[in-house]
Amino acid sequence: MPRDLHELPSLRDSLSYLYFEKALIERDHNAIAVIRAGERIAVPVASVTVLMLGPGTSITHAAMKVICENGCAVLWCGEDAMRYYGFGLGETRRASQQLKQARLWADPAAHLEVARRMYMMRFPDQVPVGLDIRQLRGLEGVRVRETYKMYAKRFGVQWSGRSYDKNSWDASDPINVALSSSNAALYGLCQAGIISLGYSTALGFVHTGKQLSFVYDIADLYKMETSVPAAFEAASRSPGDSAGAARQLMRRHLREKKVLRRLAEDIAQLFEIEMEGEPNADTAGALWDCADGEVEGGLNYAGDIT
Repeated sequence: MPRDLHELPSLRDSLSYLYFEKALIERDHNAIAVIRAGERIAVPVASVTVLMLGPGTSITHAAMKVICENGCAVLWCGEDAMRYYGFGLGETRRASQQLKQARLWADPAAHLEVARRMYMMRFPDQVPVGLDIRQLRGLEGVRVRETYKMYAKRFGVQWSGRSYDKNSWDASDPINVALSSSNAALYGLCQAGIISLGYSTALGFVHTGKQLSFVYDIADLYKMETSVPAAFEAASRSPGDSAGAARQLMRRHLREKKVLRRLAEDIAQLFEIEMEGEPNADTAGALWDCADGEVEGGLNYAGDIT
């Protein structure tokens, strides 16, 4: 049955993310049920943006079907959400946003302008006019360094810099473990939002060369006000389980900072586009045309042959 999907309202009104490990997930009517330690938790999956599945989690085919039907993305990850294994896509039917993104990415002047806007959005105060991209990158580096110092002082956490070994997470100190965990949650949320809105995760403007470059671009807009304070607070309160505490605190920061609401609007502002409702599922796509750009799809053009 075709549905009218309105991308902005459905994303901005959703919960941020849920993380489960050592659980069985099955379908429960038009929702899912998470069975863990003898407890059955009903999850209204239509209201969740991304479902993060940790080790020891099993999910039924029927549960995956209802998850996809309700536009929720699924992220398979390692313990404490610190490793990324795979990603299941939610529903996206339109390519106009991704085509716009590709045009901006491929045009050097437009690419530079989007990158400048990304840097400018990160600064809470006015920055000097006329700075080039390298100067903005340097200014951003100073902002990040000072922000880390500020939160370290506020929460009484010893900070020696961002340092971790991806092959040995347990060797990191509590604050770096917490940062990895809270950043992973933010990346998963941004990736789900980007795909839900119809953009490419790979076509980054500041970051480049990775399948998640655009995810890192967008996550950096919110990192200093969400994942970083969540991590320092977690390391201060629960150094023995800073990863788990950071994920829990992230929900509060994401809600208070209205990240889901802002994400869609910020990307639209970066690309100078207007958010529109999703067309019906049965609407035919267009056909590319060398002269007109595109022509209506779903038609037989046999009459064009002369």
